[in-house]
Amino acid sequence: MNATDRQTPRAIRLSMPLAREVVDQLAIALGVCIRPIPMYRLDPATGETRCVDVPCGTTLESKCPPCAKRNLQLRKAQCREGWHTETEPEITPNAPTEEQTYLIELRAQLQGYRDQAEAEGEDLASWDEAIAQVEMEMRAAGLRGSVLGRSATSRQRSTRRRQDAPDLPKRKKIPGTLGRLYEAPDGRRYRPSMFITLTLPSYGKVHDGAPVDPDSYDYTRAARDAIHFGRLVDRFIQNLRRVAGWDVQYFATVEPQKRGAPHLHLAMRGTLSRAEIKQIAAATYHQVWWPATDRVVFDGEHLPVWEDGCGYLDPRTGEVLPTWDEELDALDEDTEPLHVLRFGDQVKPVGVLGGTERADHLVKHYLTKYLTKSIAETVEPQTQRQKDHVDRMVEALHYEPCSEFCPNWLRYGVQPKNARPGQAPGRCKGKAHKAEHLGIRGRRVLVSRKWSSKTLTDHRADRRAWVLETLGLSATESPDPSRYVWRKVPPGDPDLPPLGQRLLSAIAERQRQRELLAEAQARQADTDLSATGKEAAA
Repeated sequence: MNATDRQTPRAIRLSMPLAREVVDQLAIALGVCIRPIPMYRLDPATGETRCVDVPCGTTLESKCPPCAKRNLQLRKAQCREGWHTETEPEITPNAPTEEQTYLIELRAQLQGYRDQAEAEGEDLASWDEAIAQVEMEMRAAGLRGSVLGRSATSRQRSTRRRQDAPDLPKRKKIPGTLGRLYEAPDGRRYRPSMFITLTLPSYGKVHDGAPVDPDSYDYTRAARDAIHFGRLVDRFIQNLRRVAGWDVQYFATVEPQKRGAPHLHLAMRGTLSRAEIKQIAAATYHQVWWPATDRVVFDGEHLPVWEDGCGYLDPRTGEVLPTWDEELDALDEDTEPLHVLRFGDQVKPVGVLGGTERADHLVKHYLTKYLTKSIAETVEPQTQRQKDHVDRMVEALHYEPCSEFCPNWLRYGVQPKNARPGQAPGRCKGKAHKAEHLGIRGRRVLVSRKWSSKTLTDHRADRRAWVLETLGLSATESPDPSRYVWRKVPPGDPDLPPLGQRLLSAIAERQRQRELLAEAQARQADTDLSATGKEAAA
């Protein structure tokens, strides 16, 4: 008698897989979203209302593997198509629609009314609220940027370079984004590109992803570097374009090292010498001109209190705390920046040729390898030392201000920008304070506007067009999506089928689509083989 025979009926039953889990596994295997968003789709022309499951579209494999994989493939296609392109991307802004023109006219009218109210000394709150609402509608309608441009009264810090940062050469700017074209002695022409890795400096000696001496490890500096890392990358790109002389285009991803500090993998179109890349990294810095945080003013039970019309007050003295703008105005020319970011010594520039195995390897195993995982998942602690290190990093980020709007400024006696009631130190909802982000508050993928002439939406359309073409259908004959009216299915809607039933329907539909696609590909292969045979016979 084996071990299985000795099990009780209950133990055998509990060891069997759950049917619902098998449904999820099958859906994942077939590429069906397992967390679909139910939406009601109304066709005004026919009056038909249908419940449609919209894919969740997450980028994290831990939430929905099919959607994360689909987004990963789109990012890979975007990276490959723009990296070694031989033609200049054509990006021509579309003509404004009637809706966009109407919104601009409405915005102009509201500005006139506001100017008149300001001249007559009236309250501007209602006009400002109306203008904010229209500008929100303008963004929703697809208009980019601000109609006001940059304010002439905005603060401008000195553009003089720091004395501890070397100057950089500046080449005459030439039009284009492709970089230099080389010609070999045998007449072959090629246009190489570059793959660059940039890291942050050391905060203390590290072994196996954790500090050797946690007490001497500079967690404050590490936290600030992580929060402002995106700004440092922007400065590097600006310096890169200045030295190169052409409009450098890039595809970059931000990932954490094993120690938790962010680093950058950047695919650059065109080449510079390795010495120049290292010189640019050494000369790149970012200064954070924020109020000082070296003195804790409010902690524990004594926290600022909100009073309408005044803002936050000191509960002990009743004085109004200085606003964000007032604190910035107090920074004079002799004030040092709160923090200065720089890259570390580990700068690795590598030349890459398009169409090579190395280029494909860099796309798969560096530029897009961790895009389906969260920051915390890529540095998941394996030892107690690593877990303690992550905990200390999260603790350092807890009260560190992540932006000018962060409630943590109240801890240091400053009202955050656009302060509102209910704010308190340590209660900021920004990504930088969450353990799964480890201080990285910006985007994981950074793509320049002229990397290619396609957006992710365009790449999705390309995949859809390929499927329709393979099936012998026309992508241009599909129904206009703008004709439908969409609304969310309310929670607890009795007409909504259970998720398991909807997944089963989606699985059946996906299986049918795969069968049709396989049959169409087989017919296409037979046609190509027949055409090849006829050419050979001729």
